[in-house]
Amino acid sequence: MSARVEQRALPGIGVCQDVVTRKGRRIGVLTHRDGHRELVVYDVDDPDAASDTIPLNSDEANALAELLGAPQLVRHLAELQQQVVGVLTEQLPILDGSRFAGRALGDTQARTRTGASIVAVLRQGEVIASPGPSFVFNPGDMMVVVGTREGIDGVAGILRGEED
Repeated sequence: MSARVEQRALPGIGVCQDVVTRKGRRIGVLTHRDGHRELVVYDVDDPDAASDTIPLNSDEANALAELLGAPQLVRHLAELQQQVVGVLTEQLPILDGSRFAGRALGDTQARTRTGASIVAVLRQGEVIASPGPSFVFNPGDMMVVVGTREGIDGVAGILRGEED
């Protein structure tokens, strides 16, 4: 199962993006309104409290992203997102057994049904930018979805088979 990145706005502070590891540890990146970032490691006993934060300058953040395999496009979308209020970017997986594995992007009708756009697909370390409606998903693909909170949640629901 692929990890889901959760994002939340922190009014007056910036945006925090978190992920929960397989072993239940929560880590995140806090991007302040002025652009500086902090790596956040959450407390084991209180997942809402940070046990440690590590300030990162732009070069350090980019180096860490490269070490973790973040493609340039995803990073650019995250930076753009900070400038556009109400528009979010999330990565949603095509899991093994998904009804959309082996099917075309157009079959999801995601944009028509939710208003959110699938702007890229990450596949085995490669970025497929602006996939067309005939693009066929593979299990393990990670869709980069841009839209409102409701739109992204709608795409996630479609992938889970909740939206028919």
